Amino acid sequence: MRLVTYRATVESEGRLGVLVDNLVIDVAKLGARAGGVLPHRMLDFIDLGPVALTELATLLDEAKGRWPVDGAPPLANVRLLAPIPRPRKNIFGIGLNYIDHVAESAAALDTSPDLPKQPVIFSKPPTSVIGPDEPVLHDAKITKQLDWEVELAAVIGVTAKRVNREGALAHVFGYTVCLDMSARDNRRAGQWIYSKGQDSYAPMGPCIVTADEIPDPQVLDLWLSVNGVEKQRSNTSHMLFKVDELIADISQGITLEPGDIIATGTPEGVGAGRSPQEFLWPGDLIEAEVVGIGRLRHPVVAG
Repeated sequence: MRLVTYRATVESEGRLGVLVDNLVIDVAKLGARAGGVLPHRMLDFIDLGPVALTELATLLDEAKGRWPVDGAPPLANVRLLAPIPRPRKNIFGIGLNYIDHVAESAAALDTSPDLPKQPVIFSKPPTSVIGPDEPVLHDAKITKQLDWEVELAAVIGVTAKRVNREGALAHVFGYTVCLDMSARDNRRAGQWIYSKGQDSYAPMGPCIVTADEIPDPQVLDLWLSVNGVEKQRSNTSHMLFKVDELIADISQGITLEPGDIIATGTPEGVGAGRSPQEFLWPGDLIEAEVVGIGRLRHPVVAG
């Protein structure tokens, strides 16, 4: 399933929907019509665990296109928000997780040229999240080195505490696309949160594809372009630490809870790694995709 958070009007709140063809089926309204109760928020739905996905699949099958009259707007008529507009906790970011990106970072950003022996973990606060088509803010008083990174993000569905790698993927609810925007000149004494955690620095969406549709997250193509010019193209098979390894590693010391998000790192091709270096400025347009999940499009604006 492809789950979204959508807004039908400018004034309305975000609601949980499931994409069926070119329609957005309102999950709560679908449940209510069948005499049941399903949440209208993504996090509440994830909290219910696998039983919620089973119930939703059954309702979709039973409806067979007979959707609620007021609960199946065309996708073109709604605004998609970030699938989880306000995560409960910081996003777990993974640095230096593609081999070629380790090399370009060492040359441009003074990081170690040696491959990390353990995942490099940082975080991005909930306030950094924006949804599809929302602007990425460029504050020239703060940064003159705003950079791009396209990433696969895993959304946790079942609590993971000290899990092993073999069972780690069973804790994943689904996958989405995340951009790890980075102000390269805002790193402070080796700490990355201010560089990567500013407002609008975590574009996310357009949907969450449930894990049953992506049994192997290590076979996905991903790419990013700026103003129509391709800058990044790779495949998640090139991750240094795979998704199951990341979940197992983090969960040894930090309990991963339903709704937690892990942005799994970016491949080579970032602006800081180019010669000469390239950075984003107001007026630029970023487009990025993880094939099989969806595409993001974000203008850069002064702010």
